[in-house]
Amino acid sequence: MADTLYLSLWYPNLRLAALADKLTAVLGTFAAHGGDPKVYAATVWPVRWSESPVSQRVYGRGEHGADPRLAVEEALEFLHDDYAYEFQIGWSLWEPEPGENKDAHWTREPRLVRVTGFGPLFDEGAYEQDGHIRVDLGSDAPFLEEDLELDPVGAGHVAENILQLVALTTAVEKDSGATARLLWSELGESLAQRLAARLGVRN
Repeated sequence: MADTLYLSLWYPNLRLAALADKLTAVLGTFAAHGGDPKVYAATVWPVRWSESPVSQRVYGRGEHGADPRLAVEEALEFLHDDYAYEFQIGWSLWEPEPGENKDAHWTREPRLVRVTGFGPLFDEGAYEQDGHIRVDLGSDAPFLEEDLELDPVGAGHVAENILQLVALTTAVEKDSGATARLLWSELGESLAQRLAARLGVRN
């Protein structure tokens, strides 16, 4: 069963004014690890998720996107302790063509990843659990493909996805200066444990 995968990042004694540099660093890391160099959209959320956005801007994909620093600067013009700042950026992974199973044809498919920076008072201090910055990586299916019988080609593509995930999370932590990171899932299951079980089944 597919689960949603998140990466949470924490920074020591982070001041709100420094959030822009951290967000820019995280977004800028994607280009070197299978992602787009530009931001697709930015949304500013006040107080809690149930509120309507105070600002939302869609730049577009590819060359129409915004440079990460520009997108962050524009969104953080609304700088408040109880706001959250969400950015969408593309990230491509190997995925099988829909409806195929054995001997599937694989292509690199883009997905929208959400990178959110939290003000300290947003949603009653959500950053303590979710991180000063949270990256919503989407479904964990490309790292497991539990519904497929993986041939050597498919297994190779899944392995590439896993290596890309590891490289991205490591680089994001280093480039943004995070002192703690946590890769976690919506259902609370460990990706590492599920991966080990998946490899055990295949072997």
